[in-house]
Amino acid sequence: SISSSVSSVRLPGRESRLKEPFAKDMTTVVNEITSVLLKELQEKPFAFFGHSFGSYTSFAVALHLKEKYGLEPIHLFVSGAHAPNSEAFLPIKSIPICDTDDEDILTYIQILGGTPSEFLQNEDIKKHLIHTFREDLRVLQTFSFDNAERNIPFSCDITCFDGSEDKPHDLEAWHDLTSGDISFYKLPGGHFYLLEPSNEIFLTKHITRCIEHADL
Repeated sequence: SISSSVSSVRLPGRESRLKEPFAKDMTTVVNEITSVLLKELQEKPFAFFGHSFGSYTSFAVALHLKEKYGLEPIHLFVSGAHAPNSEAFLPIKSIPICDTDDEDILTYIQILGGTPSEFLQNEDIKKHLIHTFREDLRVLQTFSFDNAERNIPFSCDITCFDGSEDKPHDLEAWHDLTSGDISFYKLPGGHFYLLEPSNEIFLTKHITRCIEHADL
């Protein structure tokens, strides 16, 4: 049996790191995650799972590990996000963060779903959610991936999960990012479909099976 452990990445500005300033760009995020995990990732096979903002972060970290250290995940699991090389990702880069008022951002948070309505009734929580969303957008706008000048970056398999009622994501473009296999799963629910217990069970079992069957 493979001895394994799961590390959950928590970024500054969130939960137990609430008082820390948000990361200013994707490079800062990538460097922090890499510095914390590098020793462990050099010692044994690893896989990444990311949802939404976390999908782009996982991809950026994996790309950095491949280009700088020659390390590659055995599997990349992405969820609720466009492929980073997709044209569908471009509008995210053109949202005018400074000129977008709080109400517009709040509307977008509500469209995404998954935030309990009582949170949005609390002014302090609502302000923090809006601020967090702005900061995530700011980081995403500093991230660019131009596939035209590169070879296919990965050889690992990639699995894409999506909520059946979420806004459609361009997942096909992941085909251009790996020579490995790509698989797609739509699970019932909106953007935060993965909070449904039945979906959580499916994700956990599926991810575990993929890792166990990876060609180590």
